[in-house]
Amino acid sequence: MTEPFSGEHSDPSDRSPAGPLYVPVRPGHSGCAARLFRTPLGDRTAVGFTSVQRLTDTLGPDQAWIRLAVPALRAVTVPLGITALTVDPRFSAPAPAPVEPGTSVTALRIA
Repeated sequence: MTEPFSGEHSDPSDRSPAGPLYVPVRPGHSGCAARLFRTPLGDRTAVGFTSVQRLTDTLGPDQAWIRLAVPALRAVTVPLGITALTVDPRFSAPAPAPVEPGTSVTALRIA
């Protein structure tokens, strides 16, 4: 489900999930950064899951995550131009295979 972000969220018919989401992150030198994804049409989207099980079913058990409320996730992503939130996506591309440091691009083979 992809939802556009807007400034007001007091409408009772708002389809945002109740409670914090499990947001995939990638660790960095100064903390964690939310992982951003693309919709099937190529637009960037923030992603959150309603349970750890749904996150690990989609992204694998090694995926790092944090809990964020929807307004906090919006506060992080809207300044980056991200205007959509996808909750509980079911599909994702497989993670790329790790590359050994010092391996040249010409040495990589596509199977």
